[in-house]
Amino acid sequence: MNSLQKAKQEARRKWDLLKNSKIPIIYMGTATCGRAAGALEVLESVKKILREKRLKAKIVQVGCIGPCYLEPLMDITMPGRPRISYANVNSEKAKKIIESLLIKNDPQTKLAVGHFGDESDEFTNGIPRFFDLPMLKPQERVVLRNCGFIDPQQIDHYLANDGYLGIINAFHKGWQKVICEVQEAGLRGRGGAGFPTFKKWQICRSSPGKTKYLICNADEGDPGAFMNRSLLEGDPHSVLEGMLIAAYAIGASQGYIYIRAEYPLAIARLKRAISQMREYGLLGKNIQKSGFDFDIVIKEGAGAFVCGEETALISSIEGKRGMPKSRPPFPAVAGLHGKPTIINNVETLGTLPNILRNGATWYKQFGTQGNHGTKTFSLVGKIRRSGLIEVPLGMTLRQIIFDIGGGTRKPFKAVQTGGPSGGCLSEEFLDTPVNYESLTAAGSIMGSGGLIVMDEDTCVVDVAHYFLDFTQQESCGKCSPCRVGTRHLVEILERITKGQGRPEDLSKLQTLGETIKRGSLCGLGQTAPNPVLTTLRYFRPEYLLHIKEKYCPAAVCRELVEYRVVPGKCTGCQRCVSVCPTGAITGPRAEPHNLDPTKCIKCRACYEICRFDAIAGDAIVIRSRREVADEQTQ
Repeated sequence: MNSLQKAKQEARRKWDLLKNSKIPIIYMGTATCGRAAGALEVLESVKKILREKRLKAKIVQVGCIGPCYLEPLMDITMPGRPRISYANVNSEKAKKIIESLLIKNDPQTKLAVGHFGDESDEFTNGIPRFFDLPMLKPQERVVLRNCGFIDPQQIDHYLANDGYLGIINAFHKGWQKVICEVQEAGLRGRGGAGFPTFKKWQICRSSPGKTKYLICNADEGDPGAFMNRSLLEGDPHSVLEGMLIAAYAIGASQGYIYIRAEYPLAIARLKRAISQMREYGLLGKNIQKSGFDFDIVIKEGAGAFVCGEETALISSIEGKRGMPKSRPPFPAVAGLHGKPTIINNVETLGTLPNILRNGATWYKQFGTQGNHGTKTFSLVGKIRRSGLIEVPLGMTLRQIIFDIGGGTRKPFKAVQTGGPSGGCLSEEFLDTPVNYESLTAAGSIMGSGGLIVMDEDTCVVDVAHYFLDFTQQESCGKCSPCRVGTRHLVEILERITKGQGRPEDLSKLQTLGETIKRGSLCGLGQTAPNPVLTTLRYFRPEYLLHIKEKYCPAAVCRELVEYRVVPGKCTGCQRCVSVCPTGAITGPRAEPHNLDPTKCIKCRACYEICRFDAIAGDAIVIRSRREVADEQTQ
């Protein structure tokens, strides 16, 4: 029996002791999403309560389990009882739950959101199974199987749940059969392009030279995207094991994790996990007596969106400015330091241990022909149930948005897939299956997995302007179609949102967008016009309203709207008064309020917080200098 097998047995023994603990276990979700909702404050309150009441309990910090709208989440397992989950916990609520459950053995059914038992018993009667909740039930957890269940800082937790079994199987198979297994599984790159993973590996493996590199691309820069960050924070060893498998398959001896410095928690957990791997003989020379040498270095990026592109990422690691290079040669032939290099996305790598552990046939049960497996998405925007999800490829947008996400509170308008490089799809595309080909045919992309849902309060012109402004600022400036073209797109969109647009602007947007797509050097420029082209295609009437009527139907574009209070709907609740930063809204409680337009800065805070639709946005008639001149001429 080798050292890793002994370590796995010991880890399993410790895991069984934890599961069969004779004292309560309190699980706290303390990943970034939980922390943003106040999880660390709740954690300190829990520790204080346990001290004051002299209660014994073990606290386990876990990663994000998925439904971010329920954060902070606190789960408690009583000895011999199922784990029970409590949502939106604050310090006061935590105290009530702990005192009731740990002292009185009362699970506070009304406060519980779900339990993790096989079926309900007297103790959990009235509490649904957590994975039967509407957001969780349609999902398939493959990549996220450990997130929310293990302490990501404890390698023993990962080992006890079949961790590093995939790399052991890889060593037994040999690198040729590993590549064949991944080919049979049909795994495609989860970074957005969807290129078959095995093909890249084969090209790299067959490229001449002994020195080869593997890079984990963790430069997740899409606004609203957090899939990679959540996996690294909640289960870092799954990605690291995937790196071992990929490196073994291509013959790489050195690996890099390129991660943006804005992910401090993910970086800290990766550093700890890498240190643990070295202690267990999973990095370095002759790993587990396999003859395979491999080590990993973390490279922190400065946050440039363009460094998500392979060649720009490589330049950054080499200490150069992150700028794309023309291809060929592709990195698999000549990449880092001119050597054959494979760049795989975090999720791609996190999937590999599952395939090598369970086999290609098992993996192909998820998804559809040509789009096998699952995909993680960050489901955000005007959605009732936001969070991190994992679904089989082929599920429709309607199922994701309405069955999993619970739909929108106001009428649905659009969904942006693929982040700033993706497209805005209208209601007619809700029954589109989420796969690489279908989304591309609709004018959008899968991307790394961002899904931003919009309702009738969203202005598509403003959305297109927001994303184009982002990509324009993130352009490296190397090629003129992207550098100059995106700037002109932003200028035209900005004019339209200010009521200064002209009818010919629409044809300019179309022509510019298509030119940028054809002429740009890298994926950033080639996909940057997607938000404009898709909104022009599916929401053209809204552009015409902005241009011809100087009207923003969503009351978003500041220059085209003036806010007022609707007296017949205002209840005088004073919620709008409390959020107005300039004191523009006044009035006594229980009486209709007043809004002074001279003080209003049009921040929309009052509009967003009002529960009675008592804040209205009225169109302002705006005339451009050209229109005034034409009128004077007549």
